[in-house]
Formats: sequence, structure tokens, C-alpha cells
Amino acid sequence: MRLVDSHGHVQADAFEHDADEVVAAAAVAGVERLMVPGWDLPSSARAIEVASRHAMVAAAVGIHPHAASSVDDATWREIESLAADPRVAAIGETGLDYDRAFSPRDQQLANLRRHLALALERGKPAILHCRSKPGLRDAQDELLAELRDAGIGGPRARAAFDGRPPAILHSFSGPVDYAEQALALGLAVSFSGLVFRGGEEASAEVVRLVPFDRLLVETDCPYLSPPGAPRRRNEPQWVRVTAAWVAERRGEDPDAVGAGTVVAYDRTFPAARPPAGSGAPGPAAR
Repeated sequence: MRLVDSHGHVQADAFEHDADEVVAAAAVAGVERLMVPGWDLPSSARAIEVASRHAMVAAAVGIHPHAASSVDDATWREIESLAADPRVAAIGETGLDYDRAFSPRDQQLANLRRHLALALERGKPAILHCRSKPGLRDAQDELLAELRDAGIGGPRARAAFDGRPPAILHSFSGPVDYAEQALALGLAVSFSGLVFRGGEEASAEVVRLVPFDRLLVETDCPYLSPPGAPRRRNEPQWVRVTAAWVAERRGEDPDAVGAGTVVAYDRTFPAARPPAGSGAPGPAAR
């Protein structure tokens, strides 16, 4: 089964001693593409380092909403500089987290706006984290408002991305109408092991709404282990469990869904496509 992992933090401390082996195991399991997003400046730089060693890996650089309050102008200038690296195919992860709220809302919003502007400037899609407290949807509603204010869904985004998704709802969580509005703005949607948790039942309906060319799967490793995966450390190879769930909920052939995620990934992150003739993934110069 052909697969992608559109969001895996293999530069995290959990993979400090065996990141290359974890990427190789993913390739053996059928994973052909792996996006490694940063969550702060050091992790963004490490994401590029991983991408430099593996043709199947691309990096994203950015500041997670949890870290929004710790970023000064000098740090942001370094993120902007990293975003120019050819191994960087996306901006993020960024977004809003009103559940754990490690950073004040005004700082999260300012951080998000910087990322959306950078994504439009570079033509590299924004990877968006979005969480509200259980039973609420304020983060989702404010994210949609910020996307519209930034010009996502409008002529500027269409020009910058030439019809490709300008952003990705990573590890989808939220109500059905939130997904519908995001899809109307042209976003891609990625599903993770979060779909197996209580309270995320709306994802089963949402996954049937996403157009095939904007449908992605991910692990968000080392977090969000799906059933059957080690609970202490999720890995990219376990994306196959979520991909099977997607196929089942959509009533489609698993192999077709898996292959479709590769096409959707390449459309969403064209800068991430491995060079022709790169062969089997593994440590490789780029």
C-alpha cells in the first residue's frame, strides 16, 4: 500500500538516537513521503537536517501556538530565513490552541498572522493546528476568520498557489461545518490517530466530504498512536492504520486511497516531491 505521512515529528527527542532507522522502517512499510514540521526555531532547523538526509522527507518551519509567547522579532527573522531553504515545502506548524492555552490568545493570533503572510509570500502552504476546549469551537471559528482576513480563498491565494491548497488542517478536529468552510477556502485536510479517540466522532463524517485531491493522512508522531501502535512512541509506519480507517469510512479501496494520498501530497507540497531517480528512501543527499 502506497502511503504518505503528511505530519511527523521525527526530529523530536523521542527519535534522538534512531531517526534514520525510523524513516527507513516507514519506507519499508510503504510510506513514500514524510513531512517533518518544526514547532520552534531549533526543531525547524532539525527538520531541515532530517530532510537533508532523506529524499522522501521534506521540512516545514514555524512556531507552534504553544510557543507563540516566546518568539521575538529576531527569532522570527530566522524562521523567515529558513523558509527560503529548498528543502522547506511548508510553513508551520502554526495555528491556535485554546485548549491548553500555553500562550495568550493575542500572541497566538499575532503568530498565526505572521505565518499566513509568510505562506502567501513564499507560495508554501501553512500547516495549521487548531484545538478548542471540549464542547467549544472558538479556536476553529477564529481560525476561519483569520484565514479569510489573510486572503485565503481569495485572488491573492489563488495567484500564490495556482489552485493548490494554501493551507492544511493538520490532525483534523472540529465540527462538520468548520470542515466545510475550510474546504470552501481551498484547504486540504489531514487525519491522524486522533480520529480513534472519544469526542472526535465528527471526523467520520468529515472524511467523506474531503475531495480526493485534498485528502491526507498523518501520524503526528511521536504522539497520537492509533490502535495497535506503541502508545509511548508513534512512528510514521503506523500511518497505515489511519489510512485504512479513511478507506473504510469512505467505502473505497485501501490501495486506491493510499495511492491517492501520494497524489494529494505532491499536489499540496510540490516542493517536497523526491527528485526523479532518487530510488528507495534512506539517507541521501539532496
